[in-house]
Amino acid sequence: MALQRLWAILAKEIRQLRRDRLTFGMIFGIPMLQIIMFGYAINTDVRQLSAAVADQAGSALSAQLQSQLEASQVLRIVARVDSAASLQKLLDRGQVHVGVLIPPDFERRLQQSARPAVQLLVDGSDPIILASVQRLLNMPLGMDTAAQLEPEVPLFEVRNFYNPERRSAVFVVPGLIGVILTMTMVMFTAVAIVRERERGNLELLINTPVSSLELMLGKVLPYILIGLVQVTVILLLGAQLFNVPLNGSLLEVYLAALLFIAANLGLGLLISTLVGTQFQAIQMAFFFFLPSILLSGFMFPFDGMPRAARLIAELLPLTHFIRLIRGLMLRGVELVQLWPDVLVLLGFFLLSMTLAVLRFRKRLD
Repeated sequence: MALQRLWAILAKEIRQLRRDRLTFGMIFGIPMLQIIMFGYAINTDVRQLSAAVADQAGSALSAQLQSQLEASQVLRIVARVDSAASLQKLLDRGQVHVGVLIPPDFERRLQQSARPAVQLLVDGSDPIILASVQRLLNMPLGMDTAAQLEPEVPLFEVRNFYNPERRSAVFVVPGLIGVILTMTMVMFTAVAIVRERERGNLELLINTPVSSLELMLGKVLPYILIGLVQVTVILLLGAQLFNVPLNGSLLEVYLAALLFIAANLGLGLLISTLVGTQFQAIQMAFFFFLPSILLSGFMFPFDGMPRAARLIAELLPLTHFIRLIRGLMLRGVELVQLWPDVLVLLGFFLLSMTLAVLRFRKRLD
């Protein structure tokens, strides 16, 4: 082995790596991103769960109870309503994770100690959230008015909604639809344009009457069908193997999936116009996968993340699709009730497609 020739090859690889700024950035970017997310953003000790309160007692004692619930840092009261039906509606829409129902006879229940005085209505589709709320059962909530108010039965009664058997598959499978679609759809289209360039087909396409928009849409449409086939496979396997329920409309599940597929395909095409090789396209797609999977609420509760991480997650299509698909499949709500997330996905698709077309046109110039 000639050390001189080995050194020449080594020097060549280093120079090539320095010229590939994307790869050079990934060397430092991926470990930094993972350390920051796992150390700072990911937290299974969930606190500050969004909660709504229906205080039908309206007494000083019930107000004191709410203050102590917030002081426990387990709950963060974000809405106040007047009935159990309103609490249920907020839970169905995914706007809160916990509903606190304080009945009109709250003080009498405390004195009689025959049954729990307060009901906690919990979105138990995520077992981690249910476990966090159950910590309140053992939490002393001192009433400083009278000693007889110390109940002999637990102060709270926890009612678990949407996943009464506490099965992890019920929580994971709907979100898995989004994760699989993100990985495949973004990857497929991220290499679409650069592959044409590497094979020498791009010049041929440029010389045809095909417009940039027609070319982009032509690249996207076949993958929409592939994405819908993947959704069908996951739904069938989830139902047959894990008995995952579908409480909402199947048609609306496909509409939400269609919107999400389009958003991911638009993003993939945009990536394809930003890179020069298929390898770079795969690297950039992988860089997008990490925050999507870790911050979207697929694996870890969204409320357990710090505010900065939640703001970043709001920019990811997977975050909004997971809210849609769990709302449709587990909570049985209608798609129109989840319109904010629908609008975000639609806006994401239009923005990414517009930028991809503009970027491609710029390259033609």
